[in-house]
Amino acid sequence: MEDELEPSLRPRTQIQGRILLLTICAAGIGGTFQFGYNLSIINAPTSHIQEFTNETWQARTGEPLPDHLILLMWSLIVSLYPLGGLFGALLAGPLAITLGRKKSLLVNNIFVVLAAILFGFSRKAGSFEMIMLGRLLVGVSAGVSMNIQPMYLGESAPKELRGAVAMSSAIFTALGIVMGQVVGLRELLGDPQAWPLLLASCLVPGVLQLASLPLVPESPRYLLIDCGDTEACLAALRRLRGSGDLARELEELEEERAACQGCRARRPWELFQHRALRRQMYAYASSVFQKAGVPEAKVQYATIGTGSCELLMAIVSCVAVERMGRRVLLIGGYSLMACWGSIFTVALCLQSSFPWTLYLAVACIFASILSFGIGPAGVTGILATELFDQMARPAACMVCGALMWIMLFLVSLGFPFIMTKGKTLQEISEELHRLNFPRRAQGPTWRSPEVIQSTEL
Repeated sequence: MEDELEPSLRPRTQIQGRILLLTICAAGIGGTFQFGYNLSIINAPTSHIQEFTNETWQARTGEPLPDHLILLMWSLIVSLYPLGGLFGALLAGPLAITLGRKKSLLVNNIFVVLAAILFGFSRKAGSFEMIMLGRLLVGVSAGVSMNIQPMYLGESAPKELRGAVAMSSAIFTALGIVMGQVVGLRELLGDPQAWPLLLASCLVPGVLQLASLPLVPESPRYLLIDCGDTEACLAALRRLRGSGDLARELEELEEERAACQGCRARRPWELFQHRALRRQMYAYASSVFQKAGVPEAKVQYATIGTGSCELLMAIVSCVAVERMGRRVLLIGGYSLMACWGSIFTVALCLQSSFPWTLYLAVACIFASILSFGIGPAGVTGILATELFDQMARPAACMVCGALMWIMLFLVSLGFPFIMTKGKTLQEISEELHRLNFPRRAQGPTWRSPEVIQSTEL
C-alpha cells in the first residue's frame, strides 16, 4: 500500500520543493543580491567616475577640481549608498506592515528602475549629481529588501528549514558581490566608456524579481496574523507545503494570532521600553589590496577571490546552521575576525621591514572574509526574525538595519581619507629616511623639495 502511494506523493513533494526554491530565488535576486551587487560594482569604475566628475566640473566652471575635493565627491558617491540604506531600513517596517512582505519587495523595485535611468543617462547629461541620486535610490532599495527579505523567507519556510532558508540571504549577498566584481572586469563592463551601463545593470535583477515574485505566495504568517485571512493563509501553506500535516503548523499560527490579538505593530523605540524585548536588542576592496602591496593589474582578480570566499562560506554556513546552532556560528565567526584583523594590522606595520609580511596580510584578508562568512554574514540577519513575535518583528528589523547602515555609512565616508592620510605619512617617512640615512655607496646627498616632488611625480 505504501509502495502504491509513494509515486503519487513524490511529484507533489517535488512541486512544493520547487515553489519554496522559487520563493527563495525570487526574493533573493531582487533583495540581498542587489545589495551585494551594488556594493561591489562601484569599485571597478572608481577612476573613471572621478575623471568624469572632474571633467564635468571643469566644463561648468572652467577650472578643475582640487584633488581633495575630487576625493570628497567620490566618498560622497560611495557613502550615499549606505545613507539610502538607512532611509530604506526605516521605511521597511511600515511597508511590511501596510503592503505585506511580498508586495513590499515588488514595489521596492521602483527605486531600482529610477536609479538605473539616472545612471544610464548621467554621462550624456553631464551630471555627476545624477550618479549621487542614483546611489541614494539603490541604497533605499537595498535597505528595504535587506530587512523584508529575511522576514518574508523566515515566515514562509517550514520550521525545520527556517534557519537554512533565512541564511540564503547571505548566499545571495555574496553572489551579488561576486557578480558585481566579475561584471566590473575590464574585459566586460569595466571599460572606461562603459561605466554608465555597468551602474545601470542593477536593472536586470530588478526585472527578474518583478517577473518571478508574483508567481509565489505571500507569507502565510502575515496573511493570518496581520490580515486575519485564514483561507488565504491556508492556500499559501498548501502551495508551500503541500496537503500533508498542515494542522499542526496552522495550530501554531493560531496560537500566535491569539497572543497578538488586540495588539498593534510595535514601533522601534518601544522595543527598548519593553523589558522582555530590550534584552534581545543587541567598496573599498581594491584600495585595501593596493595598500597591502598587491600589483594594480592583479587587484581586480584578488577582489573576485574575496567575494568567492564569502560565497563559499555562506553556502557552508547555510548547511551547518541547523546542526551547529546560531550562537556558535556567530561567536566563532566574530572571534576569528578579531584574531585575523589583529594579525593583519601587525603585518602592515612590519611590511617595510619584512617583505614576506605582504603575503601574510593578503592571507589575513581572505581569512577574515572566510570567518565573516561562517556566521556573522547570515546569522546576524535572521536573529530579528526568530527572536521577536509578529508584532515586534518589523520594528526589530528596522533597528538592526539602521545600525548596520549607519556603520557602513561612516566607513564609506571616512575610509578614502584614512587611506590617503596613511599613504601620505608613509611616503613622508620613506623620504625622510632617504634624506637622513643615504646609502654609503652614494655618499651624502641632498635634494631640494622641488626635486623631490618632481621625482615622486
